[in-house]
Amino acid sequence: MQPAYASSAIAALACLWIGLILGVSFLATLAKFKAPTLTRPVALDVGRHTFLWLARAEWAVAVCIALALLASGFPPLATAAFAGLAVISAAAAFWIAPQLYARADAIIAGHTPAPSSIHGAAVLVEVLKLALLLVMAVASFRALIAT
Repeated sequence: MQPAYASSAIAALACLWIGLILGVSFLATLAKFKAPTLTRPVALDVGRHTFLWLARAEWAVAVCIALALLASGFPPLATAAFAGLAVISAAAAFWIAPQLYARADAIIAGHTPAPSSIHGAAVLVEVLKLALLLVMAVASFRALIAT
């Protein structure tokens, strides 16, 4: 059985990460592109910087979750969800983000990049991360209630 403090930390950190994704990836990003006075190149430049800081925050939270999982004795469901998050986050960092940044750079420079499904992949990754974080939070809350 995992210590209560570890379950609490995992649940809290998972909820924090959920809030980051909802606040930045879904709310702020959509609002930014609806602002009538914000040009597309400026919105893309702001987006690049916003997602860079979001990624840094997510990795910091991931390290904290890894430490809490270590302290908890690696509960199976939370650990499996975390492993999935690690793989998905790595794919986002090393495959999706560079392509999105390249597209943003091209648009900012005045070019029109070819159509791409990379934005759809980015949204899918964010939804998958939310689902895995929800699994992790629920599993940790259940473990906390059981103690």
